[in-house]
Amino acid sequence: MKIISVVGARPNFMKIAPFIRAIKEYNRSNENQLDHLLVHTGQHYDDKMSKAFFKALDIPDADINLNVGSGTHAEQVGRTMIEFEKVLQKEKPDWVVVVGDVNATCACSITAKKEHVKCAHIEAGLRSRDMTMPEEINRLVTDRLSDLLFTPDRLSGDNLRQEGVPENQIKFVGNIMIDTLEAQRKKAEALNPVAIVETNTKSGQAKLSDAQKENLINGNFATMTLHRPSNVDDKKIFAGIIDFLINQVSEDMPLLWPAHPRAVKQMQDFGLWDRVLQTKNLLILHPLNYHDLLRLNMGARIMLTDSGGLQEECCVLGTPCLTLRWNTERPVTLREHGGASVLVGNDIEKIKAEYKKTMALDRTPTRPELWDGKTAPRIVQAIVERQ
Repeated sequence: MKIISVVGARPNFMKIAPFIRAIKEYNRSNENQLDHLLVHTGQHYDDKMSKAFFKALDIPDADINLNVGSGTHAEQVGRTMIEFEKVLQKEKPDWVVVVGDVNATCACSITAKKEHVKCAHIEAGLRSRDMTMPEEINRLVTDRLSDLLFTPDRLSGDNLRQEGVPENQIKFVGNIMIDTLEAQRKKAEALNPVAIVETNTKSGQAKLSDAQKENLINGNFATMTLHRPSNVDDKKIFAGIIDFLINQVSEDMPLLWPAHPRAVKQMQDFGLWDRVLQTKNLLILHPLNYHDLLRLNMGARIMLTDSGGLQEECCVLGTPCLTLRWNTERPVTLREHGGASVLVGNDIEKIKAEYKKTMALDRTPTRPELWDGKTAPRIVQAIVERQ
């Protein structure tokens, strides 16, 4: 059996690593070998960053790189389909495996079906119900076309059933992101948060004080990520969030902010950058690798984020989390479902109120069903049984 798996952007890397490892484990113990090829579409076109993630997560170099690069959503999807069609016609795989909800996921699922190749979607059934999100459109298209839909939780399976997906196409396997977390946990735990900050602090900021170092070592700090247009593209909204960070969070403890390039550009364009850099306890970092960010999540007193993947990690690690979104495709991570996160959107008063409540909470790890670090072997076995 020949399988082609596809990655396009950095969130995919953390999800494909355990799948590749599970294929290797299967081949070691079975005579009928699985022939696997990894295709990198190049949607995230920073080659240095991609290589760093591949090396850190022990992902082998991609067998095929489509070099799609940057562009609008339509340009990326179109170029990916053109190049991936050539791959399918040459390699003639039995299965194409796509992960997550990026443009590569959608483009390669469409191309696979047009070439009459079976398609499997890892992380199927997630729904935000927000059609303004490109990721939601990618999810809907991919799930409609896939032959096997691997869901991370039971809520996702219910979504698919409500959409009319046949029961025999839905496989509840757990969350493959947690496979990576568990495989990399010890490596991350060994890292020093002070060293992470000192190595990655953007220029123009003061060196860490002894008091700040002590707070980092003792877990008395906040971590934040922010990149969605709804939070950073409107000056009034973004300025309100930054006011809260400066006047509230950084007054309570050091705030570590690995800043997305989009957020940095908008701060500079909106005239907010100098004020942020001059705030002593608001530490702007370069984008971090997987292990560094995982270590900060492990130690943080609170996480503020608009990232779905970090919501999931906070759930398992127990890090109290404010999700700066009005909706989520991962409701299993919310406190109402036993998780660690609460939705606050970008309403400053709501953020302030929930921040105060959250600061009173203890770290309480929660592990949803089948988030046990063994999702990838279940996926491989399901594909083998479906041949």
